[in-house]
Amino acid sequence: MNSTNAVGEHLLIVTGRLAQDAVREIVARTSIQVGFEYTITVMPITVAALMTGKWLLRHLQIPSCATRVILPGYLAEDLEWIRSQVPIAVDCGPRDIRELPGFFGKNSESLIDYQQYRIEILAEINHAPRMTIEQILKRAKQLRDDGADVIDIGCEPGRVWLEVGDAVRALRDVGLRVSIDSFDAQEVQIACRAGAELVLSVNSSNRAQAIDWGVEVVAIPDVPNEEKKFFETIDFLCARSVPVRIDPILEPIGCGFAASLSRYIECRSQFAELPMMMGIGNITELTDADSAAINVLLLGICEELRIASVLTTEVINWARSSVQECDLARRLVHYACTRKIPPKHLEERLVMLRDPKLLKYPDNTFDQLANSIRDHNIRLFVEDDHVHAVSSGVHLISDNPFALLQQLLNSPVGHRIDAEHAFYLGFEMSKALTALTLGKNYEQDEPLRWGFLTRAEKYHRTS
Repeated sequence: MNSTNAVGEHLLIVTGRLAQDAVREIVARTSIQVGFEYTITVMPITVAALMTGKWLLRHLQIPSCATRVILPGYLAEDLEWIRSQVPIAVDCGPRDIRELPGFFGKNSESLIDYQQYRIEILAEINHAPRMTIEQILKRAKQLRDDGADVIDIGCEPGRVWLEVGDAVRALRDVGLRVSIDSFDAQEVQIACRAGAELVLSVNSSNRAQAIDWGVEVVAIPDVPNEEKKFFETIDFLCARSVPVRIDPILEPIGCGFAASLSRYIECRSQFAELPMMMGIGNITELTDADSAAINVLLLGICEELRIASVLTTEVINWARSSVQECDLARRLVHYACTRKIPPKHLEERLVMLRDPKLLKYPDNTFDQLANSIRDHNIRLFVEDDHVHAVSSGVHLISDNPFALLQQLLNSPVGHRIDAEHAFYLGFEMSKALTALTLGKNYEQDEPLRWGFLTRAEKYHRTS
């Protein structure tokens, strides 16, 4: 949906018969807020979503006062062709008329550099020795496509994976950057010779071997709250010109989480010029909560402390999309921190469980629809903690889809509900109940919004 600046313009708003009353009320209110004049044209079709570009142009009449045409959002696929046929500017508005105020209210230039970020994502492939090279490659490519910058090969304590070099070379051959996660010096040496560029992790137990690896290493404490040996390891590596980034270790909630955050702040103060890393899996993987908001918060901390890399995993089910979440989050927090603004109303793809805002229909919309439409198709809506079913002369309400379907079967349109239609209504009512339960917007025949996890749906409703 492209936003548009309509101040001082005369807009021709195109809609269908079904939505015309709601369109009139919302456009009237929005025109005062934004500052435009308008004409509304109601096309000879019940549902605006069923318009095609060719059909539209056969019926569209543009008054001489109009400076811009605003079409229903469903015509976006035909927009460029329609523009080539119309003598004035044409835009597609939102699919849902309730979103019209936001359509005019957003400044399309405000996020022009939103793609910028500075946090690097290391995505770990856990238990890599248990996988074939083909499985490792497939997983690594998926992580790269989701936003990972470096693929971290997770080895297993207690065994030496002599084939680690083959895995690293295979990843390097397809252009992937690789780090190795192991305390075994032999494994690390093999991986580095094959092209690994970073070693996780180094403490007092293996720092002497790090001198010979020839790559950057991550320095960690022997014990998370033991500062002395940690600082000794950092000084040891720096004195021998081993490239190093430091990770004080983020501890799980209940096991020293707050204290570990303070150690990141202390390290940033004491080692102002050294790069830092934060392994965030101890929080996302070990907390009974969806990972997206946690990732945003942790990357916000990293952005403010100039922690330039994070290590994430996707083992537990509730963190299965962490790489994508981190990729969006690093852009969001960079934008907020560089402009010194809260990260609000910038990235709706990270709002997944609930919708950013619940949209309301004008008062009496459903009764007006029931009185104005002439066909017997059933339209479903969600409003005020209830599902509404509307057809010609029928407006039924319930918060229970089973009860609502029974009301429909007993109504004047009940004899038209066959098995196929009942299945369709059941599917839509299930979505409507989910929307009610979670606080989401519901639009018939449209997918519920789950942020970047939203899945497209085929349009099934007839006109």
